[in-house]
Amino acid sequence: MQSVKIVVTGPFNAGKTTFIKSVSEITVLSTERDVTDSSAGGETTVAMDFGRITISDEVVLYIFGTPGQERFSFMWETLSEGMLGFVVLVDAADDSSIGDATAIVSFFRNMSSVPFVIAANRVDSPDRLAALRQRLGIEESVEVLAVDARDRESVKQVLLALLYRIMESME
Repeated sequence: MQSVKIVVTGPFNAGKTTFIKSVSEITVLSTERDVTDSSAGGETTVAMDFGRITISDEVVLYIFGTPGQERFSFMWETLSEGMLGFVVLVDAADDSSIGDATAIVSFFRNMSSVPFVIAANRVDSPDRLAALRQRLGIEESVEVLAVDARDRESVKQVLLALLYRIMESME
């Protein structure tokens, strides 16, 4: 059986924990804690999330979620060791999320040359995907996909798109 480690990263409060919980076949190991920042609106991940999904008899994805706050960037590097690809999850309805995603994309691209996709949570129109690509400075070869982080099938489509990119890079 082939194990594939992927990382789900993105800005604070983009929906990373929800993304992983919606698709994981195991109970997600999550280190969420209440934060004192009133803009957080509840709980947020301050260390990591871990989930797993079996794609086929031959492939299992191990999914690691990063904290979104830059002050935890030391965890980004640690969690990305050995990853074969990553998803940058962005809340498309939150302009600050999009701004923060630019720095996160740069960080991960500078650290690793593995394939990645951008997943836009809460997209209200297809035009929003093109605008997001432009704001992030993402070239056409990188997929920018709409996702509903609460919907298992939607999340699976993003993970499959990443998995296909990973397989292409290995050929």
